[in-house]
Amino acid sequence: MTTVPATFDFRATLSEKRLRGLWRMMRGYRLIYVGALGFIGLAALMNTLTFVLLAYLIDEVLGKGIYTPGVLLLVALSFVGLALLQGSFTFLGGRLAAQTSEGIVQRLRDYLFDHIQRLSFRYHDKAQTGELIQRSTSDVDAIRRFFADQAVNAGRIVLLFVINFIALLRLNAPLAVFSILVIPFVLVISMWFFNRISKRYEKHQEQEAIVSTTLQENLTGVRVVKAFARQSYERDKFEKVSWELFLRGRNLLKWHALYWPITDVLCGVQMLAGFLAGAVMTINGTLLTGEYVAYVGLVVWLIWPMRNLGRLIVQMSAGLVSYGRVMEVIKEEREPLTAGAYRPQGAVRGAIEFRNVSFEYDVSVPVLHEISFRCEPGQVVALLGSTGSGKSSLVNLLPRFYDYTGGVLLLDGVELRAYPRRFLRQHIGIVEQEPFLFSRTIRENITYGVGRDVPQGEIELAARAAAIHEVIMSFADGYNTLVGEKGVTLSGGQKQRLAIARTLLKNPRILILDDSTSSVDLETEQEIREALEGLMQNRTTFIIAHRVQSVMNADLILVLDHGRIVQRGKHEDLLQEPGIYRQIYDIQTKIEAELEKEVGSVAEPAVSISSTN
Repeated sequence: MTTVPATFDFRATLSEKRLRGLWRMMRGYRLIYVGALGFIGLAALMNTLTFVLLAYLIDEVLGKGIYTPGVLLLVALSFVGLALLQGSFTFLGGRLAAQTSEGIVQRLRDYLFDHIQRLSFRYHDKAQTGELIQRSTSDVDAIRRFFADQAVNAGRIVLLFVINFIALLRLNAPLAVFSILVIPFVLVISMWFFNRISKRYEKHQEQEAIVSTTLQENLTGVRVVKAFARQSYERDKFEKVSWELFLRGRNLLKWHALYWPITDVLCGVQMLAGFLAGAVMTINGTLLTGEYVAYVGLVVWLIWPMRNLGRLIVQMSAGLVSYGRVMEVIKEEREPLTAGAYRPQGAVRGAIEFRNVSFEYDVSVPVLHEISFRCEPGQVVALLGSTGSGKSSLVNLLPRFYDYTGGVLLLDGVELRAYPRRFLRQHIGIVEQEPFLFSRTIRENITYGVGRDVPQGEIELAARAAAIHEVIMSFADGYNTLVGEKGVTLSGGQKQRLAIARTLLKNPRILILDDSTSSVDLETEQEIREALEGLMQNRTTFIIAHRVQSVMNADLILVLDHGRIVQRGKHEDLLQEPGIYRQIYDIQTKIEAELEKEVGSVAEPAVSISSTN
């Protein structure tokens, strides 16, 4: 039994041409695939022997009058036996081919999924979700069809040609050579169509990916579409990309449709010419009647399979194009999670220092400019600033989602690039500005980042700290409640508190709260803030917030503007100096005062009415 490797480095096929790369992908399945071709070859041989036996029946048995009951029975059993053998060999060949194709594609699909998970943030910033889905599903399935159907049938056709041509040579060599004159023309035409159809198929796949992206975005944002009553707009947008897909698909099918009549006419003319030549030879006595009958059957199995080989060559363009599209993803460099010379013993302390750190997503678009500050273990650093000022970009440097492009960033006195990314992310907890929940139970979402069996008490402790325990217990299934896709069955504040509980259960040494209370009301925000005060002890914490109330107790407040630190200090100090912080504080204080006044003015008449009653 062939041993199939559990893992396979598909990146090894990148330097190979497409056919050679597909052959390398078969490692571990090659013997099985050769066995499939062997059985298919035997099935072809049984088919040819059927026509040879037919010639023997006509010329020897019937022609010479030796059709005794015993001979006829033997011939009949031979026909049945050849049919049974042909069917059995065809079944075994198809089964082994299916085993090969499904095994290779399962390995490729698993590898591709794992590879996409390990690609860098920079890649995912530019990649479209629908495009990746298209390459992981439709393109992978095209590769499956290549192995399961197209490649094995191409081998079958070649074997049919060789076996039947040898049989024809034994019948009559000149007639055999005359019968294959059209085949070189069919192959040249097929290769010509192959080149043109490949380009059109690639364009069709690209447009299909755009349709998938448009559909995925629309379904994900269906609530926004309904809220703004933009169904007609989204329909028109989808119809536009769908129409372009229709045009490209129609163009692709036109080229396919053009191929068929050309090859059909050539092959039809060749067979008619062969039938005529064979009939003339039979009339002249050069060819026996039984030999002519066998020739008619053999030439059909010679010409039409070669015509189908041309069809397969054209169809194989889909598998080769899809292979190239999948390899484009696989050739992307993975994020080196374990690369790093420094291997610290135990957990980090959390001392962080930025020394003139700069960062840019693009060379022409700098994001951070010479950021410098230091925080000791257990301190709370708050980042305040307008949208696009660089707050999230700054904290994204800590787990090395991105690497800074200038300056030095130190963690516990060691340059951050010396740490393996995996180690950093094991000791850093993040609550994103837009929390993401999986379509699983509340318990599974909270324990997602731990990687071990967590006692119920620990889960509830984290949920209480995030002020979500009472809400969870109000559900019928409690912690076993299933949340919808992206947590759609929960409110924005509930999702955010679940994300906070998930991070707190991880118990990281460095905590990043990226505007994590933006979707909760003031009362809930206060509950979360009070719970976090105890949990932030001995933990370096970075808080990104837009409300001054969320950062007032921080040990260090950094005010960013266009990627630069324009103010720094504690709350009391920043209030004493003019600048952005004081402006934000005054505006928010004024808004809250007006809101309280407005609420009070609405409540007074209600009280007077109740008192008169």
